[in-house]
Amino acid sequence: MGETNSEDKARYDFKKDMQEITKYRGRGTELISVYIPENKQISEVMAYLRSEQSQASNIKSKTTMKNVTSAIDSIAARLKTFKAPPKDGMVIFCGEVPRAGDQTKMVQYVIYPPEPITAFMYRCDSQFFTDPLDSMLLDKTSYGLITIDRSEATIGILSGSRIQVLKHFDSLVPSKHHQGGQSSVRFERLIEIAAHEFFVKVADNANEVFLNRPELVGILIGGPGATKDFFVKEEFMHHELRKKIVSPLVDTGYTDESGLRELVENAKDIIVDIQLTKEKMYMQRLFTEIRKADGGLSCYGEDEVRTATDMGAVDILLLSESLKKKRITIQCQSGHTHELTVDDDESRFPCPECGGSTSIVKDEDLIDDFFLRADAFNSRVQIISPDSEEGDMLVKAFGGIAALLRYKVN
Repeated sequence: MGETNSEDKARYDFKKDMQEITKYRGRGTELISVYIPENKQISEVMAYLRSEQSQASNIKSKTTMKNVTSAIDSIAARLKTFKAPPKDGMVIFCGEVPRAGDQTKMVQYVIYPPEPITAFMYRCDSQFFTDPLDSMLLDKTSYGLITIDRSEATIGILSGSRIQVLKHFDSLVPSKHHQGGQSSVRFERLIEIAAHEFFVKVADNANEVFLNRPELVGILIGGPGATKDFFVKEEFMHHELRKKIVSPLVDTGYTDESGLRELVENAKDIIVDIQLTKEKMYMQRLFTEIRKADGGLSCYGEDEVRTATDMGAVDILLLSESLKKKRITIQCQSGHTHELTVDDDESRFPCPECGGSTSIVKDEDLIDDFFLRADAFNSRVQIISPDSEEGDMLVKAFGGIAALLRYKVN
């Protein structure tokens, strides 16, 4: 349970950071993006940065030159804390961004991506370069992929945004156009026998590669024409896998490796719907419990859910992805300490007890705070997208925070 939460939390933090990073714009070409794969020596990256720093002296604008060299210094200082890049590599974004009036501030993000960085890259521009990371924002669940027609078939897997070809087959099914003395009826029969054997071979291989993958949430099947429909309808695949076949089946022009890419592209909306369907299921369970006379095993509202979480009573915590709040601890000069939930953009927090000025002694994203509390009792956290009707209701009716309980809380 905790491991699943840690993966979900990492994905949430990655998505949140990416939303901030893509908003920034520099006043000149002074925002630096550095992509470092796992196999790149830190010393090589440092040498590259020194070279870029010496070239920065040629920049005509003194302000831009100063900001670029400051950003490179900041990245180099951060890199000194690493002996080697972490598994899957990392990305550092750093630069001066505008604040109110004429002010600027230095921002720096170190991103540990959910999928491997494949190539070293340095980019200096008026905005951070995020293209290689954008596709990684997709939900990192796996889908089986099959493209099939009578001439060939390809089996693959989609993990996050990565498509991997597992098997490819050319069929031995003869073309229906033939010459020679064989009777057309007998020839048709031979074709059907060859086609049947080909479908059995594809299904056996699909069973072999997909059955031992519990993380597989669905199987997408595509191809041109009616062959794919026949393959599914005749139930060649194992009954456990047949339950995972996603409908509708997808039309593709090809059945080779490019057909797998086409299948994923054409099924994007279906994949999004599968994630939303899972979220809707949790929300429907919540509504079912709420409708019970005693409120059933439901709980909603920030304070109530936090109390239930800290008691270990929460089974599944439902948090809206659109919660843009922080959980802070403040202390005033008189020594009063308070925990508050505040909006992301709030900056003044007078003491609720004496009205005096305060300083922030702890500052945490509200969803991250709930993840920590949930992990203490092996409670599952489900982030709910606001894009569905149910997700919208979670925000409007329950403030974006609700829970399904293990037992009733008074």
